[in-house]
Amino acid sequence: MLVPRLRSRLPAIVSSVRDHPKQSCRWQTTASAAAEPPSASGHSSSVASSQLLRTTRESSLRTPGIVWVDDEPVHNILGGRETRKMNLYQAVRDALSIALAKDDTAVVFGEDIAFGGVFRCTMGLAEEFGRERVFNTPLTEQGIAGFGIGLASMGHTAIAEIQFADYIFPAFDQLVNEAAKFRYRSGGSFSIGGLTVRTPTMAVGHGGLYHSQSPEGYFMGAAGLKIVIPRSPIQCKGLLLSAIRDPNPVIFMEPKILYRSAVEQVPIDDYALPLSRAEILIPGSDLTLLTWGTPVYHCESAIRLLNSPPPSLAPLIPLSLRSAKIELIDLRTILPWDMEAVVESVSRTKRLVIVHEAGMTGGVGGEIAAEVGKRAFLRLEAPVRRITGWDVPTALQFEKFNMPDAIRILDGIIETLSY
Repeated sequence: MLVPRLRSRLPAIVSSVRDHPKQSCRWQTTASAAAEPPSASGHSSSVASSQLLRTTRESSLRTPGIVWVDDEPVHNILGGRETRKMNLYQAVRDALSIALAKDDTAVVFGEDIAFGGVFRCTMGLAEEFGRERVFNTPLTEQGIAGFGIGLASMGHTAIAEIQFADYIFPAFDQLVNEAAKFRYRSGGSFSIGGLTVRTPTMAVGHGGLYHSQSPEGYFMGAAGLKIVIPRSPIQCKGLLLSAIRDPNPVIFMEPKILYRSAVEQVPIDDYALPLSRAEILIPGSDLTLLTWGTPVYHCESAIRLLNSPPPSLAPLIPLSLRSAKIELIDLRTILPWDMEAVVESVSRTKRLVIVHEAGMTGGVGGEIAAEVGKRAFLRLEAPVRRITGWDVPTALQFEKFNMPDAIRILDGIIETLSY
């Protein structure tokens, strides 16, 4: 609906670019002192201005589901707690620091970890806790995962980092055939629940083929693993601490563009957020919009465009749909996912749109759509719709067009509401 009509305006856009060659040939200006390469983690202004982020102390301390982990119960009063402004990579670092400080068996390791890592998530940890607990590994993802499994099997808390989720595939055998099955094949006699594998995931705007993938769907059949993807600094710290302490091996995927774009007031105390629990971010009654990670913010933008379209989009959005109440849900834990919460929401709204960056074929959205179709078929008033990345490799210069943005999501919402 929207997308084809917007495509009709592309010739004018292309003509504009041709008339301004300096804008379309930025690679010619790299010698200029003013030109700087984009940061590895990227930046998104739409994330930075999101209303979903908790930017005050009061809203931070009242995060739904938060559980304080204190030695003294008296600290559970909110009045005595403090928060600090953090972006997502700082929240990761804060969680790792707490885990290392409270658990003498905890170790953090991975490629370039000792000096802080590519995204600076481990800055200063080696100096604070010693290089025997925070250390570099060789460039071997299979070795990192296998080493973590061995450490965890001996009772240690092993916190490994795969430098980019795109390179988790060499470790696939260790994670799926060993980590996921460790407790089962020993009849419950042995466990590697102390294993957590952190890895940056999703698109960053300029990552190309090998730094933009979202591989969570590949692990959907690996019973025994948990997969978690946070959306913000508060969520990241609480979910990461829960993952580290969970009695199951967890793959913790951190959306890399959020490392610096997402900023919140984060409690400085030790706290946990529940795994396998989805969160309703915006309540609604007409359609359920389900997603996780970076697309949470694109979905928020799509809802805003639906309710208050700019003049350029207003002719394309029926007046009758602008008052629709969209329920936005962050799934948070991908495996095992919160089936009960999703089915309950769809049973109320009668429509479901699923958004994720990974390609449609074999994506997590297909499994969710199948289960919702089985459990809420008679309640549905429209087919379940999936809005995803295209089933193609992510090319560097076309990455923006591969990701499901606010316009594509808005288009899917309108078509589902109009069905």
